[in-house]
Amino acid sequence: MTRTDKETLLAVEGLGIAFGGLKAVNDVSFEVKPGEVVSIIGPNGAGKTTLFNMISGVYRPGSGRVRLGGEDVTGMAPHLLARRGMSRTFQNLQIFQSITVLENAVTGYHLSERGPILADLLSLPSSRRRARAAETGARDLLARVGLERAAEREAGNLSYGSLKRLEIARALALDPKVLLLDEPAAGCNAVETEEIDHLIAEVAASGVAILLVEHDMKMVMRISNHIVVLDHGERIAEGDPAMVSRDPAVIAAYLGADAEGIHADG
Repeated sequence: MTRTDKETLLAVEGLGIAFGGLKAVNDVSFEVKPGEVVSIIGPNGAGKTTLFNMISGVYRPGSGRVRLGGEDVTGMAPHLLARRGMSRTFQNLQIFQSITVLENAVTGYHLSERGPILADLLSLPSSRRRARAAETGARDLLARVGLERAAEREAGNLSYGSLKRLEIARALALDPKVLLLDEPAAGCNAVETEEIDHLIAEVAASGVAILLVEHDMKMVMRISNHIVVLDHGERIAEGDPAMVSRDPAVIAAYLGADAEGIHADG
């Protein structure tokens, strides 16, 4: 996939932020197009999660812009971004452990609901219709991520990899145009990582633009269309997996960390 064949969904333009005078991220730019997997990689402390937090509205950038579908959404609150088509998962699981898998998936629909509170309080027909639609959609999403048989189980009883897929399902309930995944395979074993790998590829194939932060370099090299490399908050390289894996600046940044893991297959 080329970088010019589709309209840009997410554009990051010169994004930067400083904490206490220290530049955590400085002048980072890139684009994500429909159906692309763009990965942000770099050694620990490179600024990856800080960049994610600026894009998703958790932090307000000190400089630069974020555009979503051509609209300037810089610093916009996360719930407003979600309504415009941006959804995200977190490095630390945000799952409700004591309710069922299905109920967790249903919570993803609440943000997009527009019905009056009174209808819910009185359990009016319109409220019941919305509830049925949310449950139907949630079951469809659980099937999509391979968790349909676990729908009635308490979420806290799932394996870690299954919880990661449940969190992706909940993010997909918002029907996002852009999905931000913050280390979706962290803590997963090889089988769980492969399941998440296939899920990400399937979501991208449906036309969703995916921005990924992930430490598993084999996974990154396998599924990414484009990679942006950060080091000390600066973009030091950008390109397809083969190009990035051979870049001397990237290799130098990873020396002493995981230099072997950055090489693309073949």
